[in-house]
Amino acid sequence: MKAMHFELDARLAADTHPLARFALCELRLMDDANYPWLILVPRVVGARDLIDLDPQQRHQLSDETDRSARLLRDAFRPHKLNVAALGNVVPQLHVHVIARFEEDPAWPAPVWGRVEADPYAPEALIERIALLQGLLRG
Repeated sequence: MKAMHFELDARLAADTHPLARFALCELRLMDDANYPWLILVPRVVGARDLIDLDPQQRHQLSDETDRSARLLRDAFRPHKLNVAALGNVVPQLHVHVIARFEEDPAWPAPVWGRVEADPYAPEALIERIALLQGLLRG
């Protein structure tokens, strides 16, 4: 029997950059400079929905989502934080945490399908990751 191990969905890997490794989740930065946008991916094989996590894992995901939302709030002082676990396109369980501003290109609508993604320029990506990792280290 083949041993099962966690693998990040190829679409998530292509659309995001690694930021940190939490106890349960991989924390990744969405490659869209339109919004400060984090993705949490629980390292749980086969998890598609929140109900696929055991109670301890759900609690841990909640704590890590809170930590990610506070990170964006502290770094960017957004007007609103959007948190969602949809998975209609990528079924692997993942949680979006997005800092929203009244002047962002999709406001007040959801970010999906509003404007084309704006991939980070190399220097901007390095700066954004350094800022967020620095805040994570405290």
